[in-house]
Amino acid sequence: MKTKITLGAIALLGLTLTSCNDFLDENRYPSTQEISNPAFWSNEALVEQECNTLYNYISGYGSGNSTGEFYFSTLSDDQAGNSFTDWKNTAVPSASGSYSTPYTRIRHAMAIVDGVRSSSLDPAKRNNFEGIARLNRAFQFWTLVKRYGDVTWVSKKLDVADNDVVYGTRTNRDIVMDSVLADLDYAIATISAQSGKLTWSKDLALAVKSDICLWEGTYCKYRTEAENGYAANEARAKKYLEACVDASSKLIDKYPVGKNYQSLYNSLSKDLAGNPEIIFYKAYDEVNLRHSTVSYTASSTKVNGITKDAFDAFLFTDGLPKSKTALNTTDQPVKNAAGEWSIAHMLEVRDGRLSQITDPVVYYTDMTWVREGSMAMTSSTGYGVRKFDNTTLPYTGRVNSAGNYTSAPLYWGALICLNYAEAKAELGNLTDGDLDKTLNKLYDRAGLPAQTVAKLTAINDPDNNLGVSSLIYEVRRCRRCELMMDKEYRYWDLIRWHKLDLLDNTTHPNILLGAKVTGAPVDILNVGGYVDATFGKVRKYEARQYLFPIPSGQIALNPKLEQNKLWK
Repeated sequence: MKTKITLGAIALLGLTLTSCNDFLDENRYPSTQEISNPAFWSNEALVEQECNTLYNYISGYGSGNSTGEFYFSTLSDDQAGNSFTDWKNTAVPSASGSYSTPYTRIRHAMAIVDGVRSSSLDPAKRNNFEGIARLNRAFQFWTLVKRYGDVTWVSKKLDVADNDVVYGTRTNRDIVMDSVLADLDYAIATISAQSGKLTWSKDLALAVKSDICLWEGTYCKYRTEAENGYAANEARAKKYLEACVDASSKLIDKYPVGKNYQSLYNSLSKDLAGNPEIIFYKAYDEVNLRHSTVSYTASSTKVNGITKDAFDAFLFTDGLPKSKTALNTTDQPVKNAAGEWSIAHMLEVRDGRLSQITDPVVYYTDMTWVREGSMAMTSSTGYGVRKFDNTTLPYTGRVNSAGNYTSAPLYWGALICLNYAEAKAELGNLTDGDLDKTLNKLYDRAGLPAQTVAKLTAINDPDNNLGVSSLIYEVRRCRRCELMMDKEYRYWDLIRWHKLDLLDNTTHPNILLGAKVTGAPVDILNVGGYVDATFGKVRKYEARQYLFPIPSGQIALNPKLEQNKLWK
């Protein structure tokens, strides 16, 4: 069965979920409006529509003025702005949507599983729908484990008699992730559609598996008992990294890397639908569903610009980093014929992705700039963000809040190439042939020379601050540059590599500095001639940041949950 997911917010047709804000109340007092009628679940069209409602849980670029996974949600060393200088978890909350919302969505998925198991649908159709639901359950449990470590595993739609689960202890996070992997394998085996860019499909399940297994493999390789609650586990890491390689290898040739990097991020739905690199995307249009991501990078609202640390991460056109290149490494803007503070000369000798991510001029307070018909803009760091803007769209479709309708990539070929190459590098068996079918395609699109394992190993950048080999560092560099401002990847990458301390600006000041502004005609707050984007704040690393605290309200209802130890 291949069902295209329609645009916009799809109403819940067969299932009305409570709006309760916590896991315990949701499952102790489930909504009486939930459909348990076998006749409903035996109607293929209704079940199909119910599965399509799960698409609403994918945020993409957000909805209306609600922000999404791109640009806004970045706590990293890639962007700086007033709210971007704060840790996401600074105190134990009484309640948190990060904890409760995934459980609400898991309950929805399990209602579908339980429903179709009681139906009269033929086995293949039942299995297809269950596979879709379990794919979504897997994703939601992964989001919980990433944040909280041990969590309560739910294998069915709970009722009031299931006190052993509702009032039980949390499940070992390794056991939960093994169950997530089982869900993903079930989805790959049973979902009937092989592919479809707006369809729950086997290829989508493989892409999710690629992402999740890379996460789990590297997390288990680098974690520590003191900070993560579990010691590193090489055997477990190997199992998941090999699973990532296997899933990725089934997709790389089917979704080839295209020629235009920026078109992944600023295209309309019809264009992403025709892009061979796209595996799955979030569709927007002018009528049914719009967002505000573009307006935050093309209007009078101050842009949360990229940082000096992010800018310096990009290789030069000779394939070497700033510390090794013989090309011009100046970072001093120059006044061009239009009186703008230009950095075009810097971008000309850098990885081509950089010029598609940021603008060719520095703009800051009292130094506004207009990007091909945008509003006059300023940036928190002096560096702008052009990555998501489509300058060919009408003015209102770009600068009006909640009026943007470009579509968001969710899984695509370049991402799978990055996953495959990193997993192979971590396993110690990355070859030149692997590079040719993965990272060298990304380097080529960026105007960089092809690399070999020997060349990447020989770079040996003195700025390597990740505590890994030159080869792994360069693979990670490519990932950082390719996925900058995408889906919170950088923040979660630093967690799984156990390098969250890099977000401490007291020891790594470049992560909250911006462009060089020496000689600028305005009074700019700066540090050593660079824009100071700390907004007077200090972001100091604490080991407890590796896990989020369990909301205190949950522990009050069920003391067996217990608090993550560094939050006690």
